[in-house]
Amino acid sequence: MPPVNTPAPEQAFWVVRPGTGELRPEALAEPVSGEVRVRTQFSAISRGTESLVFHGRVPASQYQAMRAPFQAGEFPGPVKYGYISVGTVEAVGEGDAPLGQRVFCLYPHQSAYVVPADAVVPIPDAVPAERAVLAANMETAINAVWDAHSGPGDRIAVIGAGVVGLLVAWLLRAIPGTEVTLIDPNPQREDVAARLGLSLCTPDAAQANSDLQGLDGVVHASGNPAGLEQALALAGVEARVVEMSWYGDQPVPAPLGEAFHSRRLTLRSSQVGRIPPERAARWDYRRRLALALSLLTDPALDALISGEDAFADLPTAMQRVSGPEAERTLCHRIRY
Repeated sequence: MPPVNTPAPEQAFWVVRPGTGELRPEALAEPVSGEVRVRTQFSAISRGTESLVFHGRVPASQYQAMRAPFQAGEFPGPVKYGYISVGTVEAVGEGDAPLGQRVFCLYPHQSAYVVPADAVVPIPDAVPAERAVLAANMETAINAVWDAHSGPGDRIAVIGAGVVGLLVAWLLRAIPGTEVTLIDPNPQREDVAARLGLSLCTPDAAQANSDLQGLDGVVHASGNPAGLEQALALAGVEARVVEMSWYGDQPVPAPLGEAFHSRRLTLRSSQVGRIPPERAARWDYRRRLALALSLLTDPALDALISGEDAFADLPTAMQRVSGPEAERTLCHRIRY
């Protein structure tokens, strides 16, 4: 009797325990009406959040809040986690999305997957698939700009030149008349900032610069408590400080003494899981993600892709990117 040809199962990346991941087989059902099957081309490591997940640093109190849309398993592990996936629609249920359409989905690292058709967002023709992996970070940056309430002519500092901080500064720079300064201690970020039309200075230089005192707004995205302290120090009277960093289980001293009260500062958290209330009546997550994808047409944004690995090498790549290479990594792309 001839052997029966059965398709090989797909593979997905799982964090099996803190600091260790592996590829596991994933069986897929055929899509039914209202579903699509996506063949992955690229995913990417969201270095800040995924590093905390990979190293088991999600506090138990945040297990539910930190769930990714298509997460499998539970924190601290085994867990299938991630939310950056670019691919093409290769199968559909009756009457759904066109075959071959390029799409973005908030899905973990997996070679192919079946999701509801409304969970994928088409990628604009002008955006290469390789760059579309920045969509989730761009969506986070959009939310932060909304939370910052910045306007024309404002003097603004963005502290932290990671992917999200760079994108926030890039968006704010487009507001007419704004003066945006990026602050980061890593000199390797200077070239990337320049490619995005941004000026970068060190924390010490910013503290000594009288032009960076009494700012109209500050966005903190460094993930370092010292950055939050500097953000509050640079903010002017009645200014708003937007805190984007998520510290996981790390205690963070908030310096609310000295001039915090006399300057009547506002310290506002920004998290992509919620749309700011003044927009929530009109915006939904799909509209915001579509906007993020539409803003990725500028080739200068390719500077944010700092490296790439094959999907087969993701277990070791995750260890490198969240460990010894963390300081020099921006967006690390995974090729399928």
